Amino acid sequence: MTYKAGRHFLQIPGPTNVPDRVLRAMDMPTMDHRGPEFQAMAKRVLTGIRTIFQTKNPVVIYPGSGTGAWEAALVNTLSPGDLVLMYETGHFASLWKKLAERLGLRTEFIAGDWRHGADAAAIGERLKADGGHEIKAVCVVHNETSTGCVSPVGDVRKAIDAAGHPALLLVDTISSLGSVDYRHDEWGVDVTVGGSQKGLMLPPGLSFNALSDKAIAAQASARLPRSYWAWDEMLAMNPNGFFPSTPATNLLYGLDAALEMLHAEGLANVFARHQRHAAATRAAVDAWGLEVLCADPAQHSGALTAVLMPGGKGADALRQTILERFDMSLGAGLSKLADKIFRIGHLGDFNDLTLIGTLGGVEMGLKVAGVEHRSGGVDAAMAVLAAAAPAEARQAAE
Repeated sequence: MTYKAGRHFLQIPGPTNVPDRVLRAMDMPTMDHRGPEFQAMAKRVLTGIRTIFQTKNPVVIYPGSGTGAWEAALVNTLSPGDLVLMYETGHFASLWKKLAERLGLRTEFIAGDWRHGADAAAIGERLKADGGHEIKAVCVVHNETSTGCVSPVGDVRKAIDAAGHPALLLVDTISSLGSVDYRHDEWGVDVTVGGSQKGLMLPPGLSFNALSDKAIAAQASARLPRSYWAWDEMLAMNPNGFFPSTPATNLLYGLDAALEMLHAEGLANVFARHQRHAAATRAAVDAWGLEVLCADPAQHSGALTAVLMPGGKGADALRQTILERFDMSLGAGLSKLADKIFRIGHLGDFNDLTLIGTLGGVEMGLKVAGVEHRSGGVDAAMAVLAAAAPAEARQAAE
């Protein structure tokens, strides 16, 4: 195998690059997960993670992927045959629908074009028509990783309330948690689903359910089978810093370090940083003469940008060229979008210089691969970064 100097640029929309500080926190001997040292850390993490979801309520942490957290959200709140209303925002909304059906739930999918987030008004109209309250839950993906579109979760809650409907609101934040502004309590979400490998700057392996009081109460009547994913034993043991089964100890130590980093930067600054990098990336795409997949500027994601290939195909060949020539990984188009788009991840442990390196790799790749484009994307991105530099950076420069 040929050695490649320098660090690989992992610019997919997750898993993201893990900071050295987090890697060092995880690099420790196996510990007693029933002992006092672990207990103190677990209490700290179980409290600290609430701030990232912006909730005062419990957050349950499982060893598992975001897919497991999807399942946990459903099995703890619903019963066989219940009807769930979902919105087709992209690949991951479609996967959540498939999972729900495999659990024995009935699903209704509001069709989408994969270029917009969920339409709160359409959800509200469907709920108004459900006079018998047959729909038991509404499921929405906040940041659709396959498209780069953000859904207006707060507006979805308002639409549910305006319809006078008792349906639970379940939201996937797997690629937005810690990257895009999200407010579990303020937006009236009942279960928020999260994962460790994106904005939280960890490897895959931890999944999260943030809960409302209404969701916790729903356990009493929910009849879908659950054991590993059950909330009740977690909620009973977590306040003392313990878990009913073996937790992912080293990942939790990494999460402890990641939470310290996020708190030190401040969530408002974290979100502003992601928005700044997203705006610079879109400026580069526009300068190249290419098109951002997400059609509504108000729904553009701060975590990633999906770019349409001119001519409608050839994205995989471009990605392969960039990987081989410049040692950088970009996200592939998924299912309906296969080979039609490439996705630039700009989330997690990411700064201005990393972005410029990423966009430089894309611009060089476009040229080497013979993709029709204009030059100047990197210059356009630098202009945006200079104009939108953080206040402290401008003050230091002055």
